[in-house]
Amino acid sequence: MLEMANVGIFAIVAAGFAVVTLSLAWLLRARVKDSRKETAYECGMPAQGSTEIRTNIRFYTFALLFVLFDVETLYLYPWAVRAKNSGLMGLLTIGIFVGMLLLGLFYAWRKGVLEWV
Repeated sequence: MLEMANVGIFAIVAAGFAVVTLSLAWLLRARVKDSRKETAYECGMPAQGSTEIRTNIRFYTFALLFVLFDVETLYLYPWAVRAKNSGLMGLLTIGIFVGMLLLGLFYAWRKGVLEWV
């Protein structure tokens, strides 16, 4: 019961810290209205053309695939550290995991997500 009380106190302190810091930032912010501050910033130069550019969905899909496979490969490290102790069951589970990763990669490749055309 004491552990749950500690977790509750920690959650209250964390939420209070977030509320206090965000409130202070809102109270202490600069309140200068200027039309130049509301324009898009491009390296100190005036924006040329429209600042609303439609980006192709392929870029987002490629980035999401990168993050997905990058994070999933992080799960391989703890397994590699404990590979000797995991035995045949550990090898089977990591084989299934890597197989699922390969299926996802082949699916994305087949769908043409990895093409930059």
